[in-house]
This record gives sequence, C-alpha cells and structure tokens, in this order.
Amino acid sequence: MSLLADLINLNLSDFTEKIIAEYIWIGGTGLDLRSKAKTLPGPVTDPSQLPKWNYDGSSTDQAIGEDSEVILYPQAIYKDPFRKGQNILVMCDCYTPTGKPIPSNKRYNAEKIFSHPDVVAEEPWYGIEQEYTLLQNDIRWPLGWPVGGFPGPQGPYYCSVGADKSFGRDIVDSHYKACLYAGINISGINGEVMPGQWEFQVGPAVGITVADQLWIARYILERITEIAGVVLSLDPKPIQGDWNGAGAHTNYSTKSMRGNGGYEIIKRAIEKLSLRHKEHISCYGEGNESRLSGRHETADINNFSWGVADRGVSIRVGRETKKDGKGYFEDRRPASNMDPYIVTSMIAETTLLWKPS
Repeated sequence: MSLLADLINLNLSDFTEKIIAEYIWIGGTGLDLRSKAKTLPGPVTDPSQLPKWNYDGSSTDQAIGEDSEVILYPQAIYKDPFRKGQNILVMCDCYTPTGKPIPSNKRYNAEKIFSHPDVVAEEPWYGIEQEYTLLQNDIRWPLGWPVGGFPGPQGPYYCSVGADKSFGRDIVDSHYKACLYAGINISGINGEVMPGQWEFQVGPAVGITVADQLWIARYILERITEIAGVVLSLDPKPIQGDWNGAGAHTNYSTKSMRGNGGYEIIKRAIEKLSLRHKEHISCYGEGNESRLSGRHETADINNFSWGVADRGVSIRVGRETKKDGKGYFEDRRPASNMDPYIVTSMIAETTLLWKPS
C-alpha cells in the first residue's frame, strides 16, 4: 500500500512536461458527474488552448447507440487538487458533432443570458450555499446515525463540535482546502441542523462563473467521499419526518442593488420573482416539494413570500441590506440538487430581462 501511495503522489513535473487534464461533464440525469483523463504535451492556462474531446453518449443516456458520439467543449479550468503539479480539472459542456448543444447542456442557454448586454452591465453577483448529506456507504443512512435508528432530536448539531454531534469533519475540511487549492472561491463551511448534513458556500462570483465553480466543487466533493468510502447525497429531503431538508440558497445582487437606492431595486426584483414563482419552482430541483413544506426553515412551495431576516420565507432580505438601503437578497427556494446554470441564469433573466405584461 505504501508503494501505491507513492505512485499516487508522484510529482510528474520532476520527470516530464506532460500534464493530465481531467475533462468533467454533467451526465444524462442532469445531476450525475462524469469525467475522464487526457494527456497533454504541456501546461495550459486557458480553456481555449484545450482540444475538444468526445465520449460515448449512449452510456450516459445522452445519445443513442447508432449515433453515440458527444463532443466535449472545454469551458473553465482549475488546478487539480488530487494530482497536483500542473495538472488540471476541466469543466466542459456537451454538443452534437454538428455543434448543437445536447438537451442536457444547460450551460449553453445560461451563457446566452449572462452574455446579454443588459445583464453584463449589471454585473450580477451570486453566492450559493450548497447543503448536502453524508451517508454510510453500505446502508445509505446518514453518517453518525445508529444503524436502523435515529439520533437525538435536532438542536445540538448545527455548527457543533464533538464526536457525538459532528460527523464527517475530515471529509468537509479536506473538501474546503481542495477547493481553495483548485481556485474555487469557496467562502466557508459549516455543520447543518440535521446531523450528518453539511454546507459549503461558493461565491461571491459573477455570472456563469459561480455555476462552473459549484459544479467543480461538487465534483471534488464526490471524489473525496469516494476516497473516504462515504456516499454524497444531494437529496433535498433525505430523511422524512422532523428533520431539516437540504437546499442551495442562492444569494444575488446586481450593480444597481449594491449602489445607493438599491433597496428599491431589490423590492422591484422580488416583485418580479413573485410573478414567476411557479416557473422558478419548476426549475429549482427534483423532490423540492418534500423540502418546501412551510416547516424546518422553509416557505410553503405553493406560496411566495418575502421578509427581512425571516428564514421561513421564499426570499430573505438581510437586516443590514434594509438598514443600508442597498445590498443583496437570498432566494431560499432552490433545492440542494438544483442545476446552478438554470437557477442563476433564471434569476438574472427574471429580474433583468423579463418584462411583465
């Protein structure tokens, strides 16, 4: 095993100029991450320097066997925290051989929205709070929970310390440092209300960048849990009953919201969001109806609401934002399994481009 560890930790830059690029893409479910590695002749500093690649889309539910080739377009690069050195992780999106985005490619439409001049001018900032649950591999039950049983009720676990309250911190800290190494703007982590559940935050980041970074952060977390023999769950309600669900609260501001008089801009944006509540909910993650119950710090899925410092509403505005008359707001509706390309671009589209009739 020591030889295996030595080989895994081998620093290729001592022996060759070649590097390894791990091409990463989203599979047919819209949530499953796939990747494969490619040797390149030397270091790369921009995705435009990378070649396109292809894969068998019939094995990922993204193409039929008779016409299975799907093309990977490199879109963003990050340092590889697993191979280290000059090796990289590459976030890709997926196209047909004729250059058309495949149906599961949600980045394409997001990029169109974020490239619109009215959106570019407003420099939309995002911060996404990604909640997730760690499960025991053999029984698919939360980490730290007794087999076939339940821990004590919620209360002592949020931001807790101690072997009887905090489960999986080594995984969480490893992920935190790996994201910083990769160049992801991860801004913090914390233990969540339900034991075995954690959160990390990505942002602030502008436009589509935050979605690229969140997907790479998810990929890194999947790799770390793979090493640890633990299962990562993004189920928005992994345990039924009196237990908190898992969300992906999305914090948002524009240049106008961050400037003087921004609070009025925020209120107008919230009004627009209220008018498209059903459309947003339909795109905010699978199984969200189990989480958005009106309990456990959520609003009811059927009713739009907003308030200041209220965690039981659809949109929360911070006290400082109201006091300062400018700032940001938090959309608390997205589920933990949401697609950040869809959610972030939809918020921008509704608040900056959509004109109510």
